[in-house]
Amino acid sequence: MTSSGYIRVPLGLLTMSRSSTSSLAACVWIPLFPLRCEEARQGGLANYPTALLAPDTTRKLWQVSSPARHAGVKPGMTVSQAIGLCPTLRLIEPDPVHYDELFSSLLSSLNDVSPVVEPAELGLAYVGTDGLAGIYGSQHKVIEAIHQTVRPSDRPTVRLGFGLGKFTAWVAASRAKPGEAIVVAPGVEQKFLASQPISVLPLDSHFHRRLRLLGIRTLGALAALPEEAVTAQFGAVGRRLWRLAAGRIAEPVAGRIAPEPIVAALTFFTPVGERELLVHSLDQLIARALKHPRRIGWRVHAVRLRAGLEGGGSWLATHLLKDPTADAGRIGAPLKTRLEQSPPTGAVERLILEFTAFAPGTTELQLFARDAQAAARAGQQRALQSAAREIRMRVKRSSLYHIVEVQPWSRLPERRYALIDYEP
Repeated sequence: MTSSGYIRVPLGLLTMSRSSTSSLAACVWIPLFPLRCEEARQGGLANYPTALLAPDTTRKLWQVSSPARHAGVKPGMTVSQAIGLCPTLRLIEPDPVHYDELFSSLLSSLNDVSPVVEPAELGLAYVGTDGLAGIYGSQHKVIEAIHQTVRPSDRPTVRLGFGLGKFTAWVAASRAKPGEAIVVAPGVEQKFLASQPISVLPLDSHFHRRLRLLGIRTLGALAALPEEAVTAQFGAVGRRLWRLAAGRIAEPVAGRIAPEPIVAALTFFTPVGERELLVHSLDQLIARALKHPRRIGWRVHAVRLRAGLEGGGSWLATHLLKDPTADAGRIGAPLKTRLEQSPPTGAVERLILEFTAFAPGTTELQLFARDAQAAARAGQQRALQSAAREIRMRVKRSSLYHIVEVQPWSRLPERRYALIDYEP
């Protein structure tokens, strides 16, 4: 431990030997996670200037590698600007479904270490560490257990931070070097935070610029101001940021139980690029998912639409409904807007809809879910699931499909119909 109250732990030198919230937090951060996924999938990319295109438009850059940054390339640049600065720049089509799957795998592995895991964004998650020392032993053992959950290709770049509350853990991780962990000892949070730059706060560029114009460049300088003065100048947001900088807030890690999603999928005979057909197919998927027995009595709170593109790559849209609903129109509206404003960059071979979070329905819906007909349907569903499992075991793959009419006006049979996975 240093005199400042925290220690740097080189992860490579360590040896490895459920409550819903946790006050002690570990922050697991893999910077540029999507780009790291591509580097792991395409060997040799790390040695070249590379840039990942934005998921919603192929004209701008999303994430940029270190060699590309050294050449002057920055996120948000247009492709033409970036190529002008770095003619050898390698552009990569985004595959958001792939990144989401790898991040979900990381969260699952972290759940093996602690039952309290809270995702924040791609490549960033918090792990509750209350009580883990009694399971793993020393703090170093806990650090190594968390480190081992990360894919080997990401271990040299992962940064870990430990402290009281998520913010302290995040700041520690942001200051750690690749392959290191910074542990902030209890009681020294304010001293540790005081020397950190204000850029670690969750603030927008306008807020950041105003603070710098006032000569405030560290959390300690912000915390030295009267709370009332900061609140008067910046409102409720300013009050929260002041309390974070002063170490007055220690937000616990909140574990989340993710329900099994309801999935409806559609496979096209030939890849589809027409937006009207995709919207029509989305309506059919929503109608099918709403009829699922596990959905009865519940309203949909979060929805995700995935698309597999011709020639590789993917497209992903997620939406958290402000007001949970069982109305197909309200569920589909934000997804259709995304299809209109930021459509897939290629023809779609497969479309997958998922209901990923739910809220209790009205009293009438709950009663309907428990009626005799629902019970009979549940029994039929179990029988169908058993038969489907036996088929999958025999043929080693899912081979049950619905044939649905998606473009009845087409003269081509392969455009008129599509296959929908049958998942009882």
